[in-house]
Amino acid sequence: MALAFDEFGRPFIIIREQEKKTRLRGLDAQKANNASANDGATILEQMDVDNQIAKLMVELSRSQDYEIGDGTTGVVVMAGALLEQAEKLLERGIHPIRVAEGYEMASRIAFDHLERISQKFEFSADNIEPLVQTCMTTLSSKIVNRFKRALAEIAVKAVLAVADLERKDVNLDLIKVEGKVGGKLEDTELIYGIVVDKDMSHPQMPKRIEDAKIAILTCPFEPPKPKTKHKVDIDTVEKFQTLREQEQKYFDEMVQKCKDVGATLVICQWGFDDEANHLLMHRNLPAVRWVGGVELELIAIATGGRIVPRFQELSPEKLGKAGLVREKSFGTTKDRMLYIEQCANSRAVTIFIRGGNKMMIEETKRSLHDALCVARNLIRNNSIVYGGGSAEISCSIAVETAADRHPGVEQYAIRSFADALDAVPLALAENSGLPPIDTLTAVKAQQVKESNPHCGIDCNDVGTNDMKEQNVFETLIGKQQQILLATQVVKMILKIDDVISPSEY
Repeated sequence: MALAFDEFGRPFIIIREQEKKTRLRGLDAQKANNASANDGATILEQMDVDNQIAKLMVELSRSQDYEIGDGTTGVVVMAGALLEQAEKLLERGIHPIRVAEGYEMASRIAFDHLERISQKFEFSADNIEPLVQTCMTTLSSKIVNRFKRALAEIAVKAVLAVADLERKDVNLDLIKVEGKVGGKLEDTELIYGIVVDKDMSHPQMPKRIEDAKIAILTCPFEPPKPKTKHKVDIDTVEKFQTLREQEQKYFDEMVQKCKDVGATLVICQWGFDDEANHLLMHRNLPAVRWVGGVELELIAIATGGRIVPRFQELSPEKLGKAGLVREKSFGTTKDRMLYIEQCANSRAVTIFIRGGNKMMIEETKRSLHDALCVARNLIRNNSIVYGGGSAEISCSIAVETAADRHPGVEQYAIRSFADALDAVPLALAENSGLPPIDTLTAVKAQQVKESNPHCGIDCNDVGTNDMKEQNVFETLIGKQQQILLATQVVKMILKIDDVISPSEY
């Protein structure tokens, strides 16, 4: 495709194989965009999406994931509903820019309304139950919901272990999530320390070390190699013997240096040959080899040690300290892992997931990531709104009421925004096997009648619509972000009115 200009300076597009391309303009282009966005709503991360608008939807869910960590499906449902409503407005002849402006006004109204209906959420390091309840709400919609209580507790304890409550900050990089196939989901545990998928380099080394002093090395346990090309000629046994003794001496000195500074365990980024391994075993110095760079950093943070690049720089103050280092084997397989626990700096923890197959472990990792993010968001900003679609219904009522105050064409768009907000409670009711429209109208009427913004869809058939009683709530910043992100993407899609697409072979 190329852009050219005629003799009057007017631009026109040259398309290769003209007859094989399709071009949509104006209203048709916008309708096609709206339809493809709705199809793309379910195709989030894993699918290979060709349509450009559907790709925007995938990116939308991804940005919600990066910023908040939860509510990715909700934001796509919301954007899809807004586009669906926009299509009806465009068919009536309302200009897309007017629709976009109306949506922007409505999103501001909803954003401010959420702030008004939110509540502060009290918790402390001693009283973690409120945090656990919130994480359970997040895990309810996941595959792992049968085990949500224990996973929610693990997530909250992990976040509180690495949180700085005074600064209201949480560094999630300090929480390592490891998984190993085997066992069952109930075997998932939280370890106040680091788990490394490695074992001792020699099978006869001790499997349990208490009060370990750890040397963390990034230099290999082998004689130095000259940087230049070299060739060694050995023509007598004596020369070979000398060379061997020299090598032995190198290894001896390296092991002795580690022993002299008081190390009782060596963790090395590189490998070492059998001779070094044999020597380490004889000198009673347990060692672990081939530990990755990221794991090495986490071990250094957890044990308060320093990563040492050269043997000459080893000193007692650079050693890391751990109360217990143990090797644990799993099942009947030869799989073994190293647990480094009771560390000097306990602000690095590991969540160790077990499960029947790889898919289960990956799904649990994703679910736990959402729960960790929710706990982190509550520590950063402890405002909450109630779930079960109650916040969306309340915003829908507020936006509908506010539409009357806008005299222009925008009021149609504002009303449509209110209708789009109902998509989330409708989807919840439908997924729970309830009659969607009847349930939504009943809850909406109850909210208006009682002026209670906490009434939502009773998905689990508990017997009450009050989400405050059911303890179903979500973070305020997550919900606000959903509305803002969905509106921004929809405004952008509405402004596209010319689409050239290649033919389908």
